[in-house]
Amino acid sequence: MDAVMSDGNLETRVGSTDVAASQHMLVCALQELGNLIHNLGTTAAPLLQDSSTGLLDSILSVTLHPSISVRLAAAWCLHCIAVALPSYLTPLLDCCLERLTGHKSSPEAVTGFSFAVAALLGAVKHCPLGIPHGKGKIIMTLAEDLLCSAAQNSRLSAQRTQAGWLLIAALMTLGPAVVSHHLARVLLLWKCVFPASPKDLETEKSRGDSFTWQVTLEGRAGALCAIKSFVSHCGDLLTEEVIQRLLPPLPCAVDLLTQLSSILKMYGSPLKTPSVVYRQRLYELLILLPPETYEGNLCAILKELAADLTAPDIQVSASTFLLPPLCHQDDLLILSPLLQETDHRFIEEQLLLGNGVACGSLEYDPYLIYEKDVEGDSVPKPLPPALSVISSAAKLFGVVCAHVGETQRLPILEQLLDSIKHTKGARQQVVQLHVVSSVSSFLKYVALSKGCLGPEELKRFALTLVTGALESTNPLLRCAAAEAWARLAQVLDDGAFTAGLAQVSFDKLKSARDVVTRTGHSLALGSLHRYLGGISSSQHLNSCIGILYTLAQDSTSPDVQTWALHSLSLIIDSAGPLYYVHVEPTLSLIIMLLLNVPPTHAEVHQSLGRCLNALITTLGPELQGNSTSISTLRASCLLGCAVMQDNPDCLVQAQAISCLQQLHMFAPRHVNLSSLVSCLCVNLYSPYLLLRRAVLACLRQLVQREAAEVSEHAVMLAKDSREELTPDADIREVGLEGALLILLDKETDERLCHDIKETLNYMLTSMAVEKLSLWLKLCKDVLAASADCTAITCVDTMQEEEGDKGDDASVLTTRHDEKSHPFTNPRWATRVFAAECVCRIINQCENATSAHFDIALAQEMKKKDSRNDFLVLHLADLIRMAFMAATDHSDQLRLSGLEMLLVVIRRFATVPEPEFPGHVILEQYQANVGAALRPAFTSETPPDVTAKACQVCSAWIASGVVSDLNDLRRVHQLLVSSLTKIQAGKEALSHLYNESASTMEILAVLKAWAEVYIIAVQRHKNHRQPLKTTSCLEDSIRNGSCSSDGLLDLVYADLGTLSRLWLAALQDFALLTLPSEFASQLPAEGGAFYTAETSENAKLQYYNSWALILHATALWLTSTGFVVADPDEGASDLSRPVTPTSMCQGSSSGATIKSPEDVYTDRFHLILGISVEFLCSLRSDATMESITACLHALQALLDVPWPRSKIGSDQDLGIELLNVLHRVILTRESPSIQLASLEVVRQIICAAQEHVKEKRRSAEVDDGAAEKETLPEFGEGKDTGGLVPGKSLVFATLELCVCILVRQLPELNPKLTGSPGVKARKPQMLSEDGSRLVSAALVILSELPAVCSPEGSISILPTILYLTIGVLRETAVKLPGGQLSSTVAASLQALKGILSSPMARAEKSHTAWTDLLRSALTTVLDCWDPEHFSLVDETHEELDEVSLLTAITVFILSTSPEVTTIPCLQKRCIDKFKATLEIKDPMVQIKTYQLLHSIFQYPNPAVSYPYIYSLASCIMEKLQEIDKRKPENTAELQIFQEGIKVLETLVTVAEEHHRSQLVACLLPILISFLLDENALGSATSIMRNLHDFALQNLMQIGPQYSSVFKSLVASSPALKARLEAAIKGNQESVKVKIPTSKYTKSPGKNSSIQLKTSFL
Repeated sequence: MDAVMSDGNLETRVGSTDVAASQHMLVCALQELGNLIHNLGTTAAPLLQDSSTGLLDSILSVTLHPSISVRLAAAWCLHCIAVALPSYLTPLLDCCLERLTGHKSSPEAVTGFSFAVAALLGAVKHCPLGIPHGKGKIIMTLAEDLLCSAAQNSRLSAQRTQAGWLLIAALMTLGPAVVSHHLARVLLLWKCVFPASPKDLETEKSRGDSFTWQVTLEGRAGALCAIKSFVSHCGDLLTEEVIQRLLPPLPCAVDLLTQLSSILKMYGSPLKTPSVVYRQRLYELLILLPPETYEGNLCAILKELAADLTAPDIQVSASTFLLPPLCHQDDLLILSPLLQETDHRFIEEQLLLGNGVACGSLEYDPYLIYEKDVEGDSVPKPLPPALSVISSAAKLFGVVCAHVGETQRLPILEQLLDSIKHTKGARQQVVQLHVVSSVSSFLKYVALSKGCLGPEELKRFALTLVTGALESTNPLLRCAAAEAWARLAQVLDDGAFTAGLAQVSFDKLKSARDVVTRTGHSLALGSLHRYLGGISSSQHLNSCIGILYTLAQDSTSPDVQTWALHSLSLIIDSAGPLYYVHVEPTLSLIIMLLLNVPPTHAEVHQSLGRCLNALITTLGPELQGNSTSISTLRASCLLGCAVMQDNPDCLVQAQAISCLQQLHMFAPRHVNLSSLVSCLCVNLYSPYLLLRRAVLACLRQLVQREAAEVSEHAVMLAKDSREELTPDADIREVGLEGALLILLDKETDERLCHDIKETLNYMLTSMAVEKLSLWLKLCKDVLAASADCTAITCVDTMQEEEGDKGDDASVLTTRHDEKSHPFTNPRWATRVFAAECVCRIINQCENATSAHFDIALAQEMKKKDSRNDFLVLHLADLIRMAFMAATDHSDQLRLSGLEMLLVVIRRFATVPEPEFPGHVILEQYQANVGAALRPAFTSETPPDVTAKACQVCSAWIASGVVSDLNDLRRVHQLLVSSLTKIQAGKEALSHLYNESASTMEILAVLKAWAEVYIIAVQRHKNHRQPLKTTSCLEDSIRNGSCSSDGLLDLVYADLGTLSRLWLAALQDFALLTLPSEFASQLPAEGGAFYTAETSENAKLQYYNSWALILHATALWLTSTGFVVADPDEGASDLSRPVTPTSMCQGSSSGATIKSPEDVYTDRFHLILGISVEFLCSLRSDATMESITACLHALQALLDVPWPRSKIGSDQDLGIELLNVLHRVILTRESPSIQLASLEVVRQIICAAQEHVKEKRRSAEVDDGAAEKETLPEFGEGKDTGGLVPGKSLVFATLELCVCILVRQLPELNPKLTGSPGVKARKPQMLSEDGSRLVSAALVILSELPAVCSPEGSISILPTILYLTIGVLRETAVKLPGGQLSSTVAASLQALKGILSSPMARAEKSHTAWTDLLRSALTTVLDCWDPEHFSLVDETHEELDEVSLLTAITVFILSTSPEVTTIPCLQKRCIDKFKATLEIKDPMVQIKTYQLLHSIFQYPNPAVSYPYIYSLASCIMEKLQEIDKRKPENTAELQIFQEGIKVLETLVTVAEEHHRSQLVACLLPILISFLLDENALGSATSIMRNLHDFALQNLMQIGPQYSSVFKSLVASSPALKARLEAAIKGNQESVKVKIPTSKYTKSPGKNSSIQLKTSFL
């Protein structure tokens, strides 16, 4: 902080006292300030708001500094501020544009503020919220103005020209969405900046002077740069048409290029730099454009390139920047350490400035200020134009040379070779370097594009050139030449030529003694192998290895050893298995050299390390073997690693770690993990970047497999160590995990930070659950270390009553014990990572034991073993961490904190509080949640934070944690405030960010409200109340009465506004998802919540929100019943600016007012259209939430009659919907989605049924007087019964149901089973989900006949019956207690629905139905036949008789008598009942009696009598049997009771003259169970129950049939005595029991009720 203040003051002081005094100090201060603020992010806001320092004013004042370097540094500093604090981007941009407009007459202001605007535009791509779209127009206008006014004032011409084109070039970085609106103007300016023809160019040459040419070249270079920026940032706009408009000025630009040398001669040195810059800009543009676009100018360009590359006045050696891109990355490692990355590379680069080596600076190319820099926050450092033009020329040469004719290549290459020969001394090296670079670039391009080289001559020239370079004294040049050498062989792809090249190198290496030749040719051999594999013959491989072995032992020259060993490592890598025979000698050589070469020759040791690494990779998993030879090899590898570990050079140590990492990957058991971890821990905080990288790469690999062991080793080693300076101190205190977090906080290298995060993530995944307290404490320490003290105390006071249940010690440390705190003010990025870790920990616990989310269970297990640790016990800490993060200064951390809060709410919302039953554990944290959310709704909060907070609000309200309405209002009020804010639509929101950010905020608010409304409606339904209509709710609010569910009332207050906004959002979404060919029809001003210009960005926001809004809108429309039009609908709906696209108006002001019917039709089609469009083309990234919400919206829509009538009357619409749902079922495996889809299918079929009924009813009314025969047939199938696939609703439904059923029960598919009938197989239980799906499909099937005409119903009946009975048969599993499985119950219910269909009795279909139903009954009976079970006896045993018997009963009771009364079927049915009565299983007997009870009661004697005749005597015998041996258990008691009920029913249905006989049979049985006074006291409970039952029944029967009763009692004194004794002994208790007895209810007379209870 102090540094920022002093920097700011320093600038003010320097700015005011002596402007030109110290530009270097200012540049340095501005760059440091920029970096500092960039790293602080949004936490730097207080610094900029502090008026005492006036930081921004100071920086803006320096923008006018006389030195261009300072102006650029100030612009870059503003760029850093804008990236760090996106809310400052637009105000800064406005301020700079305003000053630029106001100070057009000051050259410093024009350049300074144009740099600032360009730098700020470059910051936009780093700020996701963007800038308002209109800024592009302002900048474009200003740029045009500057370009047009450049000629007016010669003093400002150059500056205005540069500024104009710089602004246009920077504008291009905003991407296609912005640029497309200004493209025509840019292309016009581009066209005007160049002469129209070569003739005009000649005229220009003769007219101008030195100054005008300077300005002209500046302008044209700027235009080229702007077009280059356009091509690289707006690729989507490069259509054929645009390319055609880009091309015309190009030939002229190339003409000017060819004329530059003559213009230079005429006007002298002032034009030298502008002409070089012009060349560079043109070359850069041509590199980006496809070569076809300038093919007419290829030869002219090639000549210019050749001239540039061999120009006589180039003095500086450009090897350090020109060659590295042309060398292979791996080869650069053997060169100077300058090319290797270190933490202090910047300082080394500065030191090089004094050595004549070129270093970059922004003033060389101000146009780079808006480009995204590779190194993140560091200033771009372009090279001087003289060097960068060579770099561009070499690159372009490769492209152009590859595209000119082969005949033109030759002279150019000859010219290049000659130019090398004709120059001498130092210049020769420079020219050679340029030429080799260009030819390398050419060969690389040809190799990658699979082109061909051309005539033989060309090959010879290339070879001569590369051979010369291979023997150059410049090591970089040798490196590039080796690469070109291999590329040449790759391009020619000729075995003989490659062998020849290898032979050349062999010969040179054998004869030459100088270091240069030996190093160059040894690397050439390695490169050849790299690009061409093992060069096809093992003989070459042997020769190569032999020569390289010899060179590697040349102790006189470490350089030769280094290059030879590096080449050997390349050969080992590329030879693969071919190298296996050479492994042992190579390994011996490596070990020998590692021991013999002095450690001072670190580069040799590094190459040895690379060889060892390559060998370990070659051996691979074989290193795990136990044979002697493998053990020896493994020992040698480990020895080599140990030697390298002891080397003082950090890069050699890094190689050692890398080798051990490879070894551990292939042979983990043989690497001593303890010593490896020790080595890694020691170097964890190493000052050398490459060593730290190696350590982390290795750690990352180790913890993927053995995280716990690595962590334990690290802690043990740290405890043993006594050093205080190493990482050991940190590891001792906070473990390896903590040490890595500390390192993450200090580290600046992106790659290393990524590895640290990955390592910590792997450790967290495998250990967080076991080490829960440690991980949570680490995260809490990181988050609390920097939190404001006030924030922490605020949380704690709210938690006082809870007494800090969590970890008391850790809470205290966060507050007081600052000295021992390992984390001191961590950076915001580290804190964001800690917050993300907490969310991951919660997810990990979710996959572990359930005790993590059950406080009672957690406390119980903690008591059993105090080492147990569960997440729920740390809830206070989780809330505290979320609160600290959500209320921080850093916006990124606030987002992470809100996400953490969301995760906590979702995971813990249902965890009950054991001490207060009926409450949940989160309830005590209401105040904290409210306090964490409130700051996100202030006016200065960025939209993304508010959007996230809305999501948390809705989750909190929907979670049901808070039941008290007053408590809920606190959070609800935040949503209400947001709703008020967004009601004014897109116009009223913040102008700091892009319009799409406003769209995001509006939609987040609407989505949050939608979620709350959906939950409110669901709760309301769960209270089993009909959903209140609008008028009811109005009454309840007017009367002040509170409904049973207050949440709905809370929402209702805003429902009128919400519904309009929801509909507007849905219409926007519908417009945005239209295919591109309808773009011209979209409203020009955009939608309700998006502007036309930002529609692409807005699409994403709508995709995230539309589903819940759709569901909520459908629920709202359902609640209005589609009948009551809103009172303020129609013409009066003018209160809001969203009317142009609101549902009731057209876009013109004089639109006609629609009728309510039209309004509702529009809304219906809007919801249906969006749903169908989404469901019919489900993208792979479509979320479950969206699909479910969409299906629920359709369900809600079809819950009310009006939309159902729409679907019912439009058959094509119904079929389309069914096809879409079928597709959803096929593509989504989730049972919940499939069930929701089936529910919609059911509703569609109901709609169709209602439609058919209505048509029949109205036809009967209309044609009442007409003849019955003339009535048309309604329903599918009409008069023919034909169902046309694709045109039939029923057929589409059948397809869908079959798909569901066959997926769950493949046996139903005859094609799979190979037989058409229902075969006997072992029945199976389906999963709960499977059962639900099958049941839902059966319900739909049973509804289908009602949609058909009688003929149509005949067509589908066989299929429906086959499937229903098939399900019954396949799932009729015996369950304990005689229960029916849910699928059997569903199939019986469906069967009942089908059998009682009116179509069975309809005149036209009666006969066919009767035949089909008889066949179906036969099928059911066949399921049971013993002959079906000849092969599988156990199948018969596992089949549930009760299910099949119930199915037969359903047939008997639900069909017309003629189906079941034909003798053959009736006999089989009766036999089944007889057989079942013989089964010993008591439950089966009970159920059989119950079923017979309902059959005996059947009113039609034709049906019931045959069963009575055949089975009554059986039942009687059974009862007498029980009577004799007395029931022994409850089951027998129940059988007896059911049997008596059946007999009583017989008595009721018998004819008058038979009744007395039956009563005479029944009474003795009942009396025999009566007990006298003495027996009653000692009887078992079963006998007592039986006594009560018998007595009650006698009391009922006696009065009914008194004569029979009297005569029976009179004739049998024994019976009389028994009856009297029982009555006396039981008199009192009978009085008490009769009113409450279970058995007093008379047996049900209604068979359908009886059946329902028996199988539902």
